[in-house]
Amino acid sequence: MRASTSAGCPTNDDKRRRKVVVVTKQESFKRQIRERMSKTGERYAAARRILIEQSPSGDRLWVSEPDISEDAVQAGTGRSWDDWCDLIDEWPGSSDGHAGIASYLQSEHGVDAWWAQGITVGYERITGLRLPYQRPDGTFSAGKSRTVQVDATLLKALLLDDGNRKNLFPGQATELRSNPTSKVIRISIGPGIAQIGIETKPNDRAKVSIIHEKLPDFDDVAEWKFYWSDWLEAIDQGTA
Repeated sequence: MRASTSAGCPTNDDKRRRKVVVVTKQESFKRQIRERMSKTGERYAAARRILIEQSPSGDRLWVSEPDISEDAVQAGTGRSWDDWCDLIDEWPGSSDGHAGIASYLQSEHGVDAWWAQGITVGYERITGLRLPYQRPDGTFSAGKSRTVQVDATLLKALLLDDGNRKNLFPGQATELRSNPTSKVIRISIGPGIAQIGIETKPNDRAKVSIIHEKLPDFDDVAEWKFYWSDWLEAIDQGTA
């Protein structure tokens, strides 16, 4: 659905109405996914894919919001997100994957490399080819950060030591995957690899930023976000 003035330029009211429509459609679609999951026992990604395949033709259904806003893509490229999606869908090579679409946008439509990547990712998000938190290689990442009451140097030392790390992650097998002198600590844990950055803060506090990469499934994202939230809480309370 496109809202515009008679001159073809969308007003601020048009843009606000469009955003409301998009968000409402997304929430409705997510509710349909959850309902299907409860009935069939399917995981999120499988239920979402089947519902997309079953959806009737007509107004474009945005499966998820692109990272770049409608205003930004319009200002930067002269086209709206629906325009770009329609253009890519009409291209016979639209199934050529991320690299193929980005190359096509550069060669045939004159956008630079940055916009080619941004438009391709946005197209993948809108059409459901790429889920939220999904990387170009098909894996997923989950992030969490928090400022906690712990000495940064001490926490880093605990993470680098095999015995102490075992105590920090009870019930989880871990392996150090980075050099002890690296600024960011990388450990294998669960189905992926966690990158843990530790920044010293005043009053014996530290900001801990975690990116859990290489998760194989969309459903793993929520599970590990909860895990890291609880872990940071335990660190802050001194119970980890």
